[in-house]
Formats: sequence, C-alpha cells, structure tokens
Amino acid sequence: MKKVKILALIVTIAAVWMACKKDNAGTTPVIVRLTDAPGNFQQVNVDITGVEFKVNNDAIVNLNVVPGVYNLLDYVNGLDVLIASADVPSGKLSQIRLILGTNNTVKVDDVVYPLSTPSAMQSGLKLNVNSTLTPGVEYSLLLDFDAKQSIVLTGNGVYQLKPVIKVVDEAISGSISGRVVTTLALPASITATDGTNTYSTSTAANGGFLLRGVAARTYTVTVTPTIPLNSGYTIKTFNNVSVTVGNLKELGAMTF
Repeated sequence: MKKVKILALIVTIAAVWMACKKDNAGTTPVIVRLTDAPGNFQQVNVDITGVEFKVNNDAIVNLNVVPGVYNLLDYVNGLDVLIASADVPSGKLSQIRLILGTNNTVKVDDVVYPLSTPSAMQSGLKLNVNSTLTPGVEYSLLLDFDAKQSIVLTGNGVYQLKPVIKVVDEAISGSISGRVVTTLALPASITATDGTNTYSTSTAANGGFLLRGVAARTYTVTVTPTIPLNSGYTIKTFNNVSVTVGNLKELGAMTF
C-alpha cells in the first residue's frame, strides 16, 4: 500500500510538471507602441528597422516591425504609434532590443541636422526588463522615448542621438491628466516625480495634457508656463498625487 501511495504521488508530480512545461511552451501576443516626452525641437526623426525580444534567457525573437522614420514629436501628450507585434514564446522577458537605421535627423530653427549614433548602438539599443509573458494573455508595452534628454549637441556642433527610453508595462501603470485654461500661459510643461522616477509632457493646443504609463506611486506634479515667470504666471504644484494601476488621475482645469 505504501508503494502504491508513493507511485501515485510521483505520477501526480509528473503530471503537474508536464502541465507547467506545456504552459511555458505556449505563446503570448505582444504589441509594442512608441510614445514621446516632448523636447525643444521642431522634429526628432528616428529610423526604426527592427525590434527583438530576449525571452527565456537566450532565445531571440524578431517581432513583426513596422519599419520607417518616425517623428517622435508626433506622439506626445498621450498619442502613440504601433511599431511592432508578434506571438512570442511565453516565459521570462529579460531584454528588448530596438534597432535603428541610419536615417536619423533633428530639425532646429528650420534646419535639418543628421543625428549621429554611438558605435555601441549599431547592434541595437538594449533595454533591460523583467516581465513574465503569460500564455494567451496580450502583453502591451510602451516605449517612452524622451526626446529632450536623448539629443546631445557636442562642442563641435554635431547633434548626437543617445536614446533615453522608459519601458512601460501598461498592465501595471496608470495615467495623469489635466488642462490649462489660461490661454496666455500656454504652452506649459508638466512633470510628475516621486524623487526617483520622472515623467514629463507638454500641453496640446487646447491646453490639455496626458501622462501615460505612469507607475503606481505617489507623485509631485508641477505645471510650468513656458513664458517668463516675471509675467505674473507662477508654477503650479500638486502634492501627493496618487496613481493607481489601470486608472486615470484627473487634476482638472487649471488657471494661472
């Protein structure tokens, strides 16, 4: 009888192990979108040629990319664009590689300049993540490209592209919105920080703004008019702004 019980236990453990193995062998539908935090440029054009995932330690998966030159400033204030999708083997996602072409430019004062890229980026920009891809459950990822921090003007007048990108899992983040109604205070810049993480955007033509992909934490949000502060318009500060997963935190209409 004891041997029978032991044998039954072994069979049960084997069945559970096989079930887990089968789950890990499944696939996860993945979509990757691109958005941007604003910068003081007329255009920031990046040439996207590929997106790769590193899953289950070593496996490299090439996603179905939508190649092209994207002006990052077209995708600010809550706007985004789909750049890649695929069914990816389920399991651990440890790295994303964004592969750029050579047709990268920046437009400043109506003049278009080429953007040089560091030689280390020729094999792709590596973004480390730590996510689990569940079989059959769609995984939506947002690459938040910070144009302002990503463009560097060197001493010899050359513009360099050194991408600063946040990888945002939209399933575990929230959003912050508001609207500046004082026309003369437009445009305004918006920053949310918890002391470690910082998110930024600027107002649209109607004064509205939206910060997406904000991690679930408590933030200090500042709204700063771009006109001189000595004009009488002061920075507005919102303390203890709590962002929760899957929800929109509305700051409402603002006057200056």
